[in-house]
Amino acid sequence: MPTSHDLKGLIKFLARDEWSECFDEVFYDHFGPVLDTADMDFEDIAEILGEVWAMTLWGCAFEDFLTQEFEVEGGNIVDEYLKRRGWKENAQAKAYMKALRTSVMSLYEVSEIVPGTSLVARDLIRGGEPIAVSEGTATKTLKQWDRIAARIVPLAGKNVFGGGLLPFTPEATEALFDGLRNTFGKKNAKKLPAINDADLQSVAFMFTLSWLFDTLERTMEMPALQNSDGHELVFHDVRFPLASGTTQKDVTAQLNTIPGLSTENGKFWNWLELEPKPTANARAGQTFDITLDEGARILGNIELKGKFLHLATNSAERAQEGTNLIQQRLGNLVRAPLTEIRTVEQMIAERPARKRQERASEIPPEIAEQVVHQFLDRQYRETLDQPVGMLGNKTPRQAVKSAAGRKKVVEWLKYLENHSSRHPNPADPMATYSFEWMWRELGVLDLRQ
Repeated sequence: MPTSHDLKGLIKFLARDEWSECFDEVFYDHFGPVLDTADMDFEDIAEILGEVWAMTLWGCAFEDFLTQEFEVEGGNIVDEYLKRRGWKENAQAKAYMKALRTSVMSLYEVSEIVPGTSLVARDLIRGGEPIAVSEGTATKTLKQWDRIAARIVPLAGKNVFGGGLLPFTPEATEALFDGLRNTFGKKNAKKLPAINDADLQSVAFMFTLSWLFDTLERTMEMPALQNSDGHELVFHDVRFPLASGTTQKDVTAQLNTIPGLSTENGKFWNWLELEPKPTANARAGQTFDITLDEGARILGNIELKGKFLHLATNSAERAQEGTNLIQQRLGNLVRAPLTEIRTVEQMIAERPARKRQERASEIPPEIAEQVVHQFLDRQYRETLDQPVGMLGNKTPRQAVKSAAGRKKVVEWLKYLENHSSRHPNPADPMATYSFEWMWRELGVLDLRQ
């Protein structure tokens, strides 16, 4: 039986010629400027950002399409579908389609997050009272003061999000607001004008474009990390359990017969490139590898640790080549390997975490938290009297003296809190730090909502 959020029948109905042509127009509004500028296809977006984001973006365009009227029979696809096929849908599914039919995409700031259950969303464009939203998935990753573009629709006595939900950075937010000011405001206006639902509904594509331009710019600015063979840099630790009855001496004897393995000590070998070849051209990125003093390139390392033989290398291709080499030479001395894979981003994230864990083992947690919080108190107290870029290079104390400045100070404080809350370890002193005293000292605590 269809669920309340099941739009499969409606999507299938989209295949009818008259509706697919109409959808093509909406699709181009949402993606055409990006695809034309970057000279790529929509499939390239999926390649760059991943299938999940590609489907979310498609959903943004589809939900916009559901709200629009066209010069075809029926005018609107939801109205026409429910008229012709509504008998196939249950009451909640039909209610959800009707809610999307009149929905409006807007930008919200979230707060009061209950993971897996609900949040409160404040409309940053239309204003009004904050809205309580029932949400199970996004609430597990969203943080206080995050900004999201979404459609909030009523369903079965609750407010829920539509399928197209996009997290907005400060840069994407400003790009969106610039577009809205240019479209609905006076020339060179600095304030966001009052925008009614109908007008906001007509520019839903601006949300997609603002998010997509910002995300692609940040993603494509990240250099492609590769090794000298042109392989993507992904670190592999391949662990071979020693077979029953096999000793380290047996394994060592076989490893010492493999050309290209250079022993560092009795249990560690460098796996060297036997025939040097030119370094592959990196695709607009950086090439990483390690060489010995004499110039030989290291493809990986092999190490004996207890009852395991470890192969460490920096690409899937080299991991496979090394695995084949070891299995051919060692045969029944080792069993089937287990592989652990880590990306560069994961390794970077793990390094400071490991260091903090090491420090934490030496310092009691309550003492570490007190020391860090005292340091942050001093640092932020000094910041109150220093120019801040987000405040137009005014100090926070200067900025709060005007209504416009107070608004900027609130945005700045929310940014600090939001950034702190994103710490991977919620118990870390950086994550548990309270900014409430800053709100109070600057006289804007009443705006902390």
